[in-house]
Amino acid sequence: MKVLIRFCLLSLLFIFFRCDSEDKIPLNLKKEYPEALTISAKNGLSLSREDAAVMLDVIKIKEKSPVFNEKAFVVWCDKEELPSEAIDSDGDGRLDRIIIISDFKPKEQKMIRLLYIQIGEKIREYPKRTQAELSHKVGGQFVNRKYQGGTFQNVQFLRVPPEHTDHSSFIRYEGPGWESDKVGYRFYLDWRNAIDIFGKKVPDMILQDVGQDGFDSYHEMADWGLDIFKVGNSFGLGSIGMWYKKKGCRVEKTDSISCSILENGVIYSQIRTQYYGWKVGPCKVNLTSDLSIAAGSRLTLHHLHIEGEVDNICTGLAKHTETILLLKEPQNTGEWGYMAQWGKQSLAGEDDELGIAVLYKKSQFVQIAEDDLNHVIILQPQNNHIHYYLLAAWDQEPEGIQTREEFEEYLNQTISFLNTPIEVTY
Repeated sequence: MKVLIRFCLLSLLFIFFRCDSEDKIPLNLKKEYPEALTISAKNGLSLSREDAAVMLDVIKIKEKSPVFNEKAFVVWCDKEELPSEAIDSDGDGRLDRIIIISDFKPKEQKMIRLLYIQIGEKIREYPKRTQAELSHKVGGQFVNRKYQGGTFQNVQFLRVPPEHTDHSSFIRYEGPGWESDKVGYRFYLDWRNAIDIFGKKVPDMILQDVGQDGFDSYHEMADWGLDIFKVGNSFGLGSIGMWYKKKGCRVEKTDSISCSILENGVIYSQIRTQYYGWKVGPCKVNLTSDLSIAAGSRLTLHHLHIEGEVDNICTGLAKHTETILLLKEPQNTGEWGYMAQWGKQSLAGEDDELGIAVLYKKSQFVQIAEDDLNHVIILQPQNNHIHYYLLAAWDQEPEGIQTREEFEEYLNQTISFLNTPIEVTY
């Protein structure tokens, strides 16, 4: 028995020192961040995952380590520091999530080390791979609903003035924008409230330069790319609507609208828009929209919270004639399905190919429909909430998706990732 106990103790010591040596955390980093805890993150799929977003819950971390400091930490794994940041995902002023970006091999389990100090604040520097911004003119004035004079200034919050409408030259590129190193998006912060696409030819952050040299100059090809989608009166890509009298109705009639940049981080960005008194037919509700994007991803998560009673929420894709509609219902073992469209629907050129998609949850799905302008997905809120994803893939992206077959493969893989998220053990 003594021999067995000694063997077990030696084995445990060997494992401990082996793991510690494999971490190879630099001594200066250990001195700077003397406290540590370990979290497990597992890829349950037999697929590689590049730039996977691992989301940690700060409350659960503090249940294991009450002195953890979400304002001063660093993440170490596989002999390297991983890009990470703490975020306020619900906009209540408290940092409630930590996001980490990492690659995973098939079935790989990683032991992630969170190094931290108990008191104080420290910010780590990483390459910026996401962005969210809202920019409007100051120093001028509205004249007949057109903004005269002034210069653009980025802001964290805007209550949309009643004088503002489409093409009023008040908001740079007509609304807030968000992007990753893959793709950019914007939506019109006026009566249209429709989502549009910036196709990117570079991985750099580009929104800060868009629309600075002319109100709609982004419709012309630049080194970074351009606005590649025609929205018109349609849903564009994944805009909010309500199915009423066999038609998808966008968020057009409201009492007021406000918009804020919740996060403009290096690997995660988020925009919140609040619609007060959205009216469709006899229905009138308040609606909160959160749009978020992570580094290395084309996906935007759209989270909606509804205050009031609604029969449905719908979204969809703008119809284009030279495209193929792709549908995949959720499988018995999965929660996610998609409606997508591939083909010649880009404004960049006659030969460009563009894929767009909305990914929806089986538990909220009602039916697929269509009207004159849109392919529509009708959804049923759960506890007054809706979650869906939207995405675009342009064939002019660096190493972009080139064919319908590649796009379908990408979509099916994305569904697999959503159905089997990275499993975190605290």
